[in-house]
Amino acid sequence: MHVQTTKGVGGRALVAAMALLAFTPASAQLLNEPIQALPQRVDLDARKVSLGRMLFHDKRLSKDNSISCASCHDLAKGGVDGRQFALGINGQVGPINTPTVLNSGFNFRQFWNGRAATLEEQAAGPIHNPGEMGSNWQEVLGKLGQDAKLVELFKGVYPNGLQPRNIQDSIATFERSLVTPSRFDRYLRGETNAITEDEKRGYQLFKNYGCVACHQGVNVGGNMYQTFGVLGSYFKDRGNITEADLGRYSVTKNELDRHVFKVPSLRNVALTAPYFHDGSAPTLEAAVEIMFRYQLGRPAPAADKASIISFLKSLTGEKEISQ
Repeated sequence: MHVQTTKGVGGRALVAAMALLAFTPASAQLLNEPIQALPQRVDLDARKVSLGRMLFHDKRLSKDNSISCASCHDLAKGGVDGRQFALGINGQVGPINTPTVLNSGFNFRQFWNGRAATLEEQAAGPIHNPGEMGSNWQEVLGKLGQDAKLVELFKGVYPNGLQPRNIQDSIATFERSLVTPSRFDRYLRGETNAITEDEKRGYQLFKNYGCVACHQGVNVGGNMYQTFGVLGSYFKDRGNITEADLGRYSVTKNELDRHVFKVPSLRNVALTAPYFHDGSAPTLEAAVEIMFRYQLGRPAPAADKASIISFLKSLTGEKEISQ
């Protein structure tokens, strides 16, 4: 690149600025994308992360010591269980599909209906749900309190030791560590060859068709609510409406919130089938079909859908999450 010599401080600044643009065109172009890259580092208390990891896999949090958080949120399987509906104690089948725990720290609310404002609040939910872990803090503290090593670990991390609030805090801190940078994040940071040409085409189509109206931000979703069936009667067509289908209405009792859900993150979406709160879409292809019909209200060529799916697969984390 040829730059005409310019005298003075202002001239040197101009030359420097132009040189910067010359070497970082991709990153400069991608600054204003509707999807943002995951942070390359999340600063967390390593002691809390370690303690939270132990509790996340601890079956003593359930009434009969049969399931842990990891039973439904398998970190080796995209942070889900692969079932249409989760299984609780005594083999109870839950009413709703398990959302991924990966990157959940970037969601603005937790649960499909957004009833938990924080990961700390969310962590207490399954423990007390009769259909999930079916326990309570008195039982949990009674069991964990007999583990001298665990009690000492809590004392080393929290001044007041083993307490419900600290159990929630440590689990939530561990969950915030479950960040999964992908090839697409490298692309957003200017590494133009990190994704294929078909994946780039898919991303452009993802924007052109309007998918980014709901699936944007650092978590490619997870930062707003939306009606399931904006441009089509999904629940009327599906039939057999359940309590779980009511979405935000179950929390607010506001008729405008009927069938309104937290928009799910699409990060690692290729790993988290079946899809939607009702687990009705067994494959990513089926999920995209439903989205075009009921959320976008328009058809699309098969080639366009295939490219969009290619793009979605580029959102899979590159590094294996530690168990």
